[in-house]
This record gives sequence, structure tokens and C-alpha cells, in this order.
Amino acid sequence: MAARSENSLLDSPDPCENPFLLIPSVNHFTQLQSTLVGFFKGRPLRQGIGILFLVLGIWYGFSLPTPLFQTPYSKVLEDREGRLLSARISEDGQWRFPELDSLPSKYVQALVAFEDQRFFYHPGVDPLAMGRAVGQNLRSRKIVSGGSTISMQVIRLAQKNKPRTIFRKLLESVLATRLELQYSKKRILRLYASHAPFGGNVVGLDAASWRYFGKSPEFLSWAEAAFLAVLPNSPAHMHPGRNREPLLKKRNRLLRKLAQKGVLDATTLSLALSESLPEAPLPLPQLAPHLLDRAVKEGAPARLKTSIDLQLQFTAAETASRHQAILSQNGIHNLAALIVHVPSGEVLAYVGNAPNAGPEHGGAVDVIAAPRSSGSIFKPFLYALALQEGLILPHSLLPDIPMNINGYRPENFHRDFDGVVPASESLSRSLNVPFVHLLRDYGIGRFHYQLKKLGLSTILRPPDHYGLTLILGGAEANLWDLGGVYASMARSLSHFETYQSRYDPADVHPLTYRKDARGGGGKPMLQREAPIFDAGVLWHTFHAMQEVQRPESEGNWEIFHSSRKVAWKTGTSFGYRDAWSVGLTPEYLVAVWVGNADGEGRPGLVGTRVAAPLMFDLFALLPPSNWFAAPYDELQEIEICRESGWLAGPYCPKGSFSAPKRGIQALPCSMHALVHLDPSETFQVNANCELTGNMIHRSWFVLPPLEEYYYRRRHPAYKPLPPWRADCQEAATAKGSPMQLIYPLNAARIYVPIDLDGTSSRTVFRLAHRNPKAVIYWHIDREYLGSTQTFHNIELNPRPGKHLLTVVDNEGNRLEQRFEIAEKRKE
Repeated sequence: MAARSENSLLDSPDPCENPFLLIPSVNHFTQLQSTLVGFFKGRPLRQGIGILFLVLGIWYGFSLPTPLFQTPYSKVLEDREGRLLSARISEDGQWRFPELDSLPSKYVQALVAFEDQRFFYHPGVDPLAMGRAVGQNLRSRKIVSGGSTISMQVIRLAQKNKPRTIFRKLLESVLATRLELQYSKKRILRLYASHAPFGGNVVGLDAASWRYFGKSPEFLSWAEAAFLAVLPNSPAHMHPGRNREPLLKKRNRLLRKLAQKGVLDATTLSLALSESLPEAPLPLPQLAPHLLDRAVKEGAPARLKTSIDLQLQFTAAETASRHQAILSQNGIHNLAALIVHVPSGEVLAYVGNAPNAGPEHGGAVDVIAAPRSSGSIFKPFLYALALQEGLILPHSLLPDIPMNINGYRPENFHRDFDGVVPASESLSRSLNVPFVHLLRDYGIGRFHYQLKKLGLSTILRPPDHYGLTLILGGAEANLWDLGGVYASMARSLSHFETYQSRYDPADVHPLTYRKDARGGGGKPMLQREAPIFDAGVLWHTFHAMQEVQRPESEGNWEIFHSSRKVAWKTGTSFGYRDAWSVGLTPEYLVAVWVGNADGEGRPGLVGTRVAAPLMFDLFALLPPSNWFAAPYDELQEIEICRESGWLAGPYCPKGSFSAPKRGIQALPCSMHALVHLDPSETFQVNANCELTGNMIHRSWFVLPPLEEYYYRRRHPAYKPLPPWRADCQEAATAKGSPMQLIYPLNAARIYVPIDLDGTSSRTVFRLAHRNPKAVIYWHIDREYLGSTQTFHNIELNPRPGKHLLTVVDNEGNRLEQRFEIAEKRKE
């Protein structure tokens, strides 16, 4: 090794550096003589020598351990181009990166020129260097040169710098030759560069390059490469505030030596000499700490090359930080985001939590993998499944009216109802009540099974545990699973090849953060099974998601909508604890969660207000993408009712529609009836009260009374059925009741709170009637209580217990409903 001028020759305890320790002592010869005499005693000389050489040969062949270095390594995460994303210190407290695959040419030339000039020519031991070192040291009376080769130093590093004796020095020389037989010269250089000490707790060239210069070794300048070549010779000098002049002189001597060899020209030498030494070690990049934690938990190798794009990861984290700074003013401290390349399933950015959340707000929690209440983020899955089964058509009208199922009363976000609403609009507006009706028709058990089949690993309880709340946040989901399901749906629509794998499909998730783990290199990822959804179903689903309507859909939303097509869905959990937003195009998927890691709810924590803006800002970082091509081969023209969206019935206004193939299995429209009117078209009539020749026949869009009550408020053009003519009242009764209770429903149990003054609160009973001029007479337990007209709401105060509500209109139509009053005592 190079000079250690501060040490005296006689004072050096290092037998590898002090030439006097290479001279065998009398005791060494005595021990060797005794051993040899004992071995050969009683054996022929030739036989003993043969056995001795055989034993030595076997020892020599197995003298190197496998692996050579048995040391813990830091966990290192790299992006798709091999750039450092994050690192974690090794178990022994050292920054020791895994062995490099290659070394930069500048460092190799500097290292060989400084440590071992004949490295590429000797067999592991350099007798000339050893002899020269002994002579120089004797003449100078101090250590000015060492005789160890790079191969010998690798052996010493592998043995963790055990005490240096003459025997250890000889053993290193022998093992160095064995090392040369087993490893190439390039590999030996990599072993040295990966395990040499570089000051403090920095071990290896890769860690040193990042700690001292904040860059990968391949980008080192000549001055930096020379500095790292001489540093293992004087690692103690790498400390801010200490006298590092000897280290600077060593570096500069090496640079001049390289210039003398013709490696550096005069200009390069001058620039290199002008560079100063680095100061305190730099912090290592921590651009994806949560992904690193995930990789470690999943047993990833010490150095993992990921699919992450470093620049996108950096800008995504910066964007997340800006949003978190604003959200934190409302007590919202955490968020997470995924950006995925849809064709390959590769994760391009993984922001596991808000970069500035801090430990006091659970900043170390990887929210991407954390189960959270799903809100309404499952609605596109149910919509697509219902289309897939032919249960509905994209624009089929679904009920949107108050409902009470065993005490469960779902409401829309804005606590209002539309009467009936197209299924596609229910999805785009994220209406709750129509989807509860749809789930009840589809079946909770079937939907539960399909969610698990799609890959949602958080659906752990039986269907009965969730009930109808499964569609409105009663279950949990995590961002990783959701991103995987939506990306798989987008891939299916894009018609990527499918195949049956020899592996269990459950072993591989649709997303991957490991580069080339599957598909790799931006290539389309192969599906493991036939897709659950037909392409026609997915095309209609994404079309509905692309036409998202929200109360906030003005201003900036309109501007974004016109600049880029994105299918997106938001979700908000009960209590405003979780806000979701997932958006996709044929090329990219962005999934966002916003909330608090501890589950605290906050006002305004709504998907459209806090998660969607971040999602759109992340989309703005991505290249433009085309929209999905219509899968005409998986669509078919069918005849539908233009008003109800169901298959055309005999009395419907008909229209042609490109529907999924199984749409032909949907029900025909039941909302149109043939109505017989009198000549004035003012009243309904029938053959019992009007001549057939005088009747006018009209196709009429007819809704049940409750649906009609809410539908008319939003659709002024809706025409209710004309009343029956007075002489046709019997026919009216036969056609069914024109009125329907809004509240209470289905033998409801009504909890009546006690007011502060100790009296019971009053209960509001509500009813809908087709005829706006009808008079309703209200009775409880056969006792008349009053009448209403136009607006059929009445406040009553029945005593606790079971009751019978009876309502009768002025035409004699009658409804009865049983209910129970249960007082809720004040605390």
C-alpha cells in the first residue's frame, strides 16, 4: 500500500507493512521442525511427502469460503435506469452497498496506479513490489511503501482485518493466489471496491460515491475517482474539521502520476487539481422510503432494480408535498399515490405517504398497503358486473328513492333523490341509492365472490357481515389492490394477449414494482386468466367514468376534461375519514388516497375535493394518451327504449344502441304502457265507459308513484297519467293504487328522541300521490288525525308501541302500513 509517513518503521505493529516482521524467528523454525518430525516419524519419506502435498492441495482447493464475504449489506433501491432511490443502513450499522456489477474506468485506472501497478500481470503476489517495499522502508527508517497487492487486501478484508502476524501475512499471500485462480481480475477489483473502508461507517465505492459526492460511481470526475482510490489508505482523514492535508497531497500525487502515464492531459490535470475535497458525508437519497420498506418485508434482494422512474417519483413526491401543505391546514396530514404504466403493470411512482407528514402524524406508515374504508370506489365493479351478466344496460333507469331495509336507510351524498336515474349517470354522479338497489338485485354473495376474484385481498369477512353496505364503504380496500384491479380492466379493454400460466394466478398481482419481473421494459403484461369482463362492458364502464359529473364539475374540472380524456372515480368513506380517486387511460393509471393515518375524520375530506385534484395534477406530469378504441367486435346493435334505457317493449319509443353482447339478456321496458284516452285526451277511459272508436291510444311513460314524486321535481316535462273519468272509477281501482308511502316503509321501527324539555319529538309521515290535487286522509289505529293536499307531509306524535297507519285519498284509494315507535331517552 502507499506510504503511511506518520508511522515509524520500528513502531508499526502491522506485519503486512513492517518488513522486519517478515523475517522468521527462531521460535517459528523450532515449531516447524517439531511438526515435520512428528509427521514423518515411522513413514517412508516419499510416502510422507506425497500425503503432505495431497493434504495441502485439498486445503488449497477449499481454502476460500463461499461466499467470500459474509457481511450484511445495506438495502438499496434503484429506479428503472439503475439510479439510487433509497437505501437503508446494514444490520451492523455500516453503509455497505451490495457488490457492484461493474466499475467506472476512471476509478479502476486510479486504483491500480495507486495500489498495485502490476495487478493485471501478477498471480496475486508481486515479489518485485514486496522487495521494493522492504528496501524502501529500510532506507527510510519508516513506512513509505507497502507490498500488499489488491488481491491480498481482498483476502484481508474478507477475514475482517484479523491480527497481523507473520503467519497471517504468509497465509494472505497463499490465499491471494487461490483467489486469482477462482476469480477474474475484474471480479477481484469489484470485491475490493465493494468492501474497502472509506471512512466512518462508509464501506465500498458505491456507498462512498453517494455519501461524499451525491452521485453514482459512473459519474465521478478524475479528482473524485482519485480521492476514492487513496481514501482506504487513510480513511481516518475523511473527517470535517481535521487536518486532511496529507489526504489532499496523496490525491494530487496520484493525479500527477496518472498524467505522467499519459492518462490525463494537462488541462484535465489542472482542473482535477483545482477540485477541493468533500466535506461532511451527504445524506443518501430517500425518494421512495415506503417502497423500500415494502421490498424488505417481501424479501427482496439487497440491491433491487425497480420499475420506478426517478424523475417522475421526485416530481410526484413534490406535487404530493404541495397538496399536503394545503390539506394540513384542515387537519388532513396523510396521503398516498400510485402511478402505473397500464400495459406492463409496472409502477412508475410510489408515494407511500406525504413526504412531510412527520412521525407525529404516522408519516412512516405505508398507506398504499394499508386497508381503509372503501367508500364508493367499488361502484364501477358492480356496474361492470351487472352489464356482464345482462342484468342492466348502460342507460337502464334504476330507482333512486328513499329505502329502508331492516333499518338500513342509504342516502345519496347530497341527501336528495331523482326518482329514477340511468345506470351510467348513477355511476358518473356516484349516487348511492341506485347502487344499493342494483346490489340487492345482483346479489351480495355474488358481488362478494367477484371482488375477491378481482384481487381485492382485504375482503376477509363473509358476505353477511357486509350486507348492502359492501357497495358504500362497508368493506376495506387498499390503494395497491385498487390500482391493480383498475389497471387489469384497462389492459383487458386494450386486448392484450391472454395465456394460462404454469404458476398459480394468486401468486402474482397485476401490479409490479420490480423491473422485468414480468413483462418488463414497457412490454404488455400477459394476463394470467381469461378476463372477467368483456371488452364491450369495460368500454361502456370507462365511458361512464369519463363523463363524471359532480357538483364541483365547473371551472377547472371543465378545463381539464376538455384537454385530456380520463376515466375516473372517487370515493368518500363514512365519517369523512378516507378520500379516494382513481383515474386511468390506456397508458397510465393514477390512484390517490387522502386522509389521516390514525383514522380521524375531517370536514371536507371528500374524494372530489381533496383526492381528485391531486390525481389530476399527477396526470399532468404524464405524456398525453389516446383514448380506448371502441371494441366493435364485442358490441352488438340492439333495440332499446329511448326513455327507460331497457330493451324496447311493445309500447316504447325505440332506438338502436351498441350494447355489450349479453345486453340482449336484459329485461324489456316495463315503464311504458298503452293508455286509452277520451277524445279530449284529458281522461283515461276503457271499453266499459267509452266506445272503442272514440278512444285515442297513446304510449305513456309511467313511473310508480314514489319514483314519479321525485322524478317530476327534476324533470318538469314529465307528464303524469291523466286521471280516470268519473264514470271509469272501477277501472282506476283495478289498475292499482296511485299513491305510495315515502315514510315509514316496510314495518319500520321509528326511534323518537326526547327533547330537552322532556317531551317526545314529533315524527313526519310522508306520502306521494300521482294526482297533485288529491286529498289524503290520515288515520292511526283507525283514528282520524287530519288531511293534506298538494304536499302530503304530516307531523304526528304516536305513543310508544306498535301502530297501524291508514291513508285514504278522495277517490277511495287506500294504503296501510304497520310501524313501531321506540323512544330514545336522552343521556
